[in-house]
Amino acid sequence: MVRSLNKLTAISAKNAGPGKYSDGGGLWLVKRADGGGQWVLRVTIHGRRREMGLGSFSEVSLKEAREVADKWRGVTRSNVDPIKERERQKREAAKKLHILREIAEDAFESRKAELKGDGKAGRWFTPLELHILPKLGKVPVAEIDQTDIRDTLAPIWHSKAETARKAMNRLAICLRHAAALGLDVDLQATEKARALLGKQRHKAENIPAMPWQEVPAFYASLDDGSITHLALRLLILTGVRSGPLRFIREDQISGDVWTVPGEAMKGRKDATTDFRVPLADEALKIIEQARRHARDGFLFPSIRKGVISDATMSRLMERREMAYRPHGFRSSLRDWIAEATDTPFDIAETMLGHIVGGKVERAYRRTDFLDQRRKLLERWANHVTGKGGQVVRITEAVA
Repeated sequence: MVRSLNKLTAISAKNAGPGKYSDGGGLWLVKRADGGGQWVLRVTIHGRRREMGLGSFSEVSLKEAREVADKWRGVTRSNVDPIKERERQKREAAKKLHILREIAEDAFESRKAELKGDGKAGRWFTPLELHILPKLGKVPVAEIDQTDIRDTLAPIWHSKAETARKAMNRLAICLRHAAALGLDVDLQATEKARALLGKQRHKAENIPAMPWQEVPAFYASLDDGSITHLALRLLILTGVRSGPLRFIREDQISGDVWTVPGEAMKGRKDATTDFRVPLADEALKIIEQARRHARDGFLFPSIRKGVISDATMSRLMERREMAYRPHGFRSSLRDWIAEATDTPFDIAETMLGHIVGGKVERAYRRTDFLDQRRKLLERWANHVTGKGGQVVRITEAVA
């Protein structure tokens, strides 16, 4: 039972020499010879005496020390160890201090291995960087709720529907990552935000593709031998995506086959499976011309460093006031295959690097239809260069 409290005064505490001075109720002032000191609370819990530091004498006043001591005496009366309780509260407070930007960067880092090129292109992180982090990046992740998310994405929810969808999905991944770290987050916040934002009015549109009948005229106009013109020509001739095309290296080409590393192929979880692209005679001529520009092994280097950007080819088409974009040439090729040839579906889809069939079916099918695709791309090259356009028949080989 506490017999006497508030034994000290501010003056007596200040003037006290080295030693230990009781204020009553277990609160002690421990003074040092250098004039400094420490407030200490002594309590007995579960039959054990515990000493709990309450702060330095220079930073915590007598009044503040008494208030803090009274708080922890109350905790002790509840049969709870005040030192362990303070540590628990510190851990809980630390969890709330993790800001979203830190969580997002950590989530991105942990997922690099499963992203194409270790996420170097930055497309996974970009929706967060542009549309989420400017407003919520410094907010503790435990405090983010559906209204925060709604207010952040509302400006682009309908006008940039696909971008907003990606940003929302990335944020959901970040929240799950935070939960896995043991942080107290609302995992339903993104779904609640979707409900608040409502159904998106905007419908995603396909990338504009040039009709295959117009491709020969456009191909012929790419005649100045520049890196951009050569890259677009090879893009058209091979039907690959712009990413692998921009990063094509001389050591990836052997004879008339270009082997695209598996990790560069979009949509392929098995990054060890490379994709072989047969090269028509016209494509080999383009590659030979591109070798004049090669730097550090890359056939299409940029002016400063690295390789040409995706925007370089797009801007050429924009300057010509075209609605079409480079990626659309894959659709041009696919439409030509469907409308001007009798190519089986499996070969047509494999031409674009698409995965065909289920896992079991793919395990038994041991061919990538390289010979059939070589013949087909030769025909496509003939069409593109204005040398022919007759209907062709491509048959499947027995695997």
